[in-house]
Amino acid sequence: MPILVEADTTTAGVLVTALPAGSPVVSRPDDVDGLLTGRGHSAVVIGPTIDLPTASALAERTRGSHPATSVILIRHDLAPEVFAQAMQVGIGAVVAADDPGALVTALGRAKGTWEAIHGPTDPSERDGRVVTVFSPKGGVGKTTMSVNLALALVRTRAEVCIVDLDLAFGDVAITLQMIPEHTITDAAESSEDLDYSLLRQLLTRHDSGITILAAPTHPEGRDAVTASLARRVIQTLRRHFDYVVIDTPPGFDDQVLGAFDETDEVVLVATLDVPTIKNTKVALETLDLLRLVPNGRHLVLNRADEEVGLSLANVEEILGMSVSVSLPSSTAVASATNHGRPIVLSKPDHPVSRAIDELARKLAGDGVAGATAVAPAKRGLFGRQKK
Repeated sequence: MPILVEADTTTAGVLVTALPAGSPVVSRPDDVDGLLTGRGHSAVVIGPTIDLPTASALAERTRGSHPATSVILIRHDLAPEVFAQAMQVGIGAVVAADDPGALVTALGRAKGTWEAIHGPTDPSERDGRVVTVFSPKGGVGKTTMSVNLALALVRTRAEVCIVDLDLAFGDVAITLQMIPEHTITDAAESSEDLDYSLLRQLLTRHDSGITILAAPTHPEGRDAVTASLARRVIQTLRRHFDYVVIDTPPGFDDQVLGAFDETDEVVLVATLDVPTIKNTKVALETLDLLRLVPNGRHLVLNRADEEVGLSLANVEEILGMSVSVSLPSSTAVASATNHGRPIVLSKPDHPVSRAIDELARKLAGDGVAGATAVAPAKRGLFGRQKK
């Protein structure tokens, strides 16, 4: 799947229509490196508003570290010096901004090159999206959000697997009142040759339609699950599910960082108290520092109707990002969890259920991480702004 690099959101909204559904979009060239790590991307498509020196530097980096990934440059002006510079840095194709057919052809060649090196793509495999639910602080309702979000995604007719990566104290299985026969620890026994045929035997199906990969039964089981194993599990599952939802422990450990390397969307769960907001701010700064999930971040405020002196506006100003979903306080949520029928299942019309459904629809509708749909009105496809 190609990656589009384009700083102008309107231009990105137009260009992405020619790319396969789900192709990631980033606005900064520096964000490409993190996306290329751990996943197979056949091409990096550099949009027309990225200046030539920056595009050339990105092309050299990409070709040096990921030689099977082609680089395609889109330009408004196909001057001879553009082609000369493209050849010098190993750009595989230069495409006119008003020629979508040429871009499709270039993407086809890039895919052919990728498959010649890595082998043909199995048509039965998917390119699922990984949604990591995270909070740097415990007690904010993170597991409740993970389970209910997975259930809401199933309601979009998607195949969903939830991975409990809280390896010491994971509660996904108990939240659904399940006692799995196998856990993620069992994957460690076949870590060298792990594939889906083996991993499938460790999964447990819930009657709602979601599939879970449970956390270890005992805390000492976490020692068997390395960061590389966690990444391999996620990479394998995403090829067989539309969504892989990752429930995480509070804080960054090696396994969580490995999961973030594979993450397309992160749901940050917070509550309206100063310690949680402070820790969330630090978590965002950490993600920025490590260039993890630069796009596709969603902030969920849980129990957000409490009068505690902080408002949604305060939180947005402190964190520098908007609140995606605000969940009201409700004893019905805890009651539903205690009865093993999470709120989305037991009370689908409840305000909390509706809010989580809204987030699920947003995730399902965002075919492109970080690029909200931009109406291409007054533009020709791949063309300049019309007067």
